Amino acid sequence: MAFFVVFRYLPMIGNVIAFRRYVPGGSLFGEKWVGLRYFRMFMGDPEFWHVFTNTLILGAVTLLFTFPLPIVLALLLNEVRSAKLKRFVQSVSYLPHFLSIVVVAGLITQLLSVNGAVNQGLRAVGHTPIPFLQQPEWFRTIYVSSEVWQGLGWGTILYLAALTTIDHQLYEQARIDGANRWRQTWHVTLPGIRPTMVTLLILNIGTFMAVGFEKILLLYNPLTYPTADVIPTYLYRVGVVSGSFSYGAAIGLFESVIGLILVVAANRISRRAVGSGLW
Repeated sequence: MAFFVVFRYLPMIGNVIAFRRYVPGGSLFGEKWVGLRYFRMFMGDPEFWHVFTNTLILGAVTLLFTFPLPIVLALLLNEVRSAKLKRFVQSVSYLPHFLSIVVVAGLITQLLSVNGAVNQGLRAVGHTPIPFLQQPEWFRTIYVSSEVWQGLGWGTILYLAALTTIDHQLYEQARIDGANRWRQTWHVTLPGIRPTMVTLLILNIGTFMAVGFEKILLLYNPLTYPTADVIPTYLYRVGVVSGSFSYGAAIGLFESVIGLILVVAANRISRRAVGSGLW
């Protein structure tokens, strides 16, 4: 509670500078009321809408891969009968979650540099080296792949915990009725973990617009801006680096409102479609 009050709720007061002209070193809540001036500024900025589109695409592709894959891995591990193999796969898959973003970005940079391991392998088979980190068309693939690698195992833990709550008598009854393993998974396992799936989907949709600011900031460069630049990085450059705090606050508030709308909409759709939601 103390964490959320101090680092989540109290900072919301600072959103007032999205409607006031803030001068560094002046009043904490701005010097002059300017209304929606900063909102009109970014609404009329073509660069912002390009960044907004990038954010939607990257967020959608990330959600498309990072949400279902942990479910698939959990279902596969649930079928493994060897306890040692199961623990080994779990350990290997969730250890990347504990690596810092800086370490992960460093590994990606070293592996995909022109003289990195990947390009050395390409040279070995007679292929021309590819400057992965300098080509915009490769950035989304690199980012999403790293997100899957880093978060796959950690997400699986939650589903494996949910699988333990399913009554084994349901599987026995399904076998008596002649259901094979696939039918048991479809009619018993998936409905059993549906509340967990719905909760995590809504939470993931809530962070849809945020994407991975730290990782993108460490991996992107001016050459990859056409596909890599997203709202958080754009906000960082124009709001923090350039000192336009009021303009940055307006963009941040807009992003937060979009996230809130997505969460509420996803929760409402979930309650109507499957009968359960986050609240």
